[in-house]
Amino acid sequence: MTPTPDEASASAELLVEEAGRRAKAAAPIIAALPTSVKNDALHDIAEALLDQGDRILIANERDVLNAERARLAEPLIDRLHLTRSRLGAIADGVREVAAQADPVGEVLRGSRRPNGLVIQEIRVPLGVVGLIFESRPNITVDAFSLCLKAGNAAILRGGVDAMESNKAIVEVMRRAVQRRGIPEGALQLIESSHPSATERLMHLREYLDVLIPRGSMEMVRSVCEAATVPTVETGAGNCHTFVERTARFDMAADIAFNAKVQRPGMVNTMETLLVDRPIAAEFLPIIGPRMQAAGVELRGCEATREILRNVKPATEEDWYTEYLALILAVRVVENLDQAIDHISRYGSHNSEAIVTHDYFAARRFCERVDAAAVYVNASTRFTDGFEFGLGAELGISTQKLHRRGPMGLRSLTTWKWIVQGEGQLRD
Repeated sequence: MTPTPDEASASAELLVEEAGRRAKAAAPIIAALPTSVKNDALHDIAEALLDQGDRILIANERDVLNAERARLAEPLIDRLHLTRSRLGAIADGVREVAAQADPVGEVLRGSRRPNGLVIQEIRVPLGVVGLIFESRPNITVDAFSLCLKAGNAAILRGGVDAMESNKAIVEVMRRAVQRRGIPEGALQLIESSHPSATERLMHLREYLDVLIPRGSMEMVRSVCEAATVPTVETGAGNCHTFVERTARFDMAADIAFNAKVQRPGMVNTMETLLVDRPIAAEFLPIIGPRMQAAGVELRGCEATREILRNVKPATEEDWYTEYLALILAVRVVENLDQAIDHISRYGSHNSEAIVTHDYFAARRFCERVDAAAVYVNASTRFTDGFEFGLGAELGISTQKLHRRGPMGLRSLTTWKWIVQGEGQLRD
């Protein structure tokens, strides 16, 4: 018998609540695991991903086929698609997490007070970490690997488009760590596609310590605005590259091309190219045709369209848009200050770049642009945990509290004060 809408909603909510209870019960056990046990479990996961690769790839093929039938954009299908080589890279990422120093128990600072109290600030796990993310099954592995090494339980709510892949991956990882004494509640995947499951997760304050949304700008903002669980805003990527008047054209063209075309479905991809007016008439005829030859649709301001005649007009909405596709907005600006003002108004505080040979222009850009990562003469595509030497990540934090930028192991910990005395009493 088909459940009524109310019954389906209630069932989805109960599923999430049960996951929360199991994760909360598992969290203290995971927090106390020795580093050696966590590392052994991570190596077991890496081996299992390769040994059970065929099972994962078959499940992923079903997701990709469904995505193609639904006519998802090609860059989004690319993010969803797993191959044997991509599985190998994911397994390597797990091993890199195992190789990193365990942050749990690290003494951040300590002192002996005049009254004899010994006070230490130490790093501890967050507890239970929830993650809502869209169709990238590699995040399922990254999330659990990082949470496990940092001593946290994880509740994952992946996108419907990657459901089959995520279920296979979670089952493989669970089986891999069983013999290490890691409770099943350490890793929970919310398999319900009902909207009530996501809604309940956003309000699961009695079990969740933090909720991290990772996906489109719209999804991230909607979760952060609606959730009552503390959130970390990640993922939004309306990124800019400003080609300043002293830039070398060959360098600027290569950087802009890489920032847009290398993998257009990633959040650190350039979405708007800003060009200094004094060089626009020379530079745009260089970069425009190159972008178009790679299949990039250009949408430009009036000044851009006077130089590149076959460019669509850009609207106000284009300046705000995170395309995650082969579409690029182009604007000619009067100077450095106008470029910074544009980024301040439309940017998402993720990654912003300037191409310049003027030291003072670079310095002013770095000082005034408010973003998690600011680049001088390099592609925004480097904003990534691995590229920054942090290993796997849970996303790019675009907020200022707790952590900012790629969220690696230390981002999944907090602090605790340990105070040791010998009977001291406060006067």
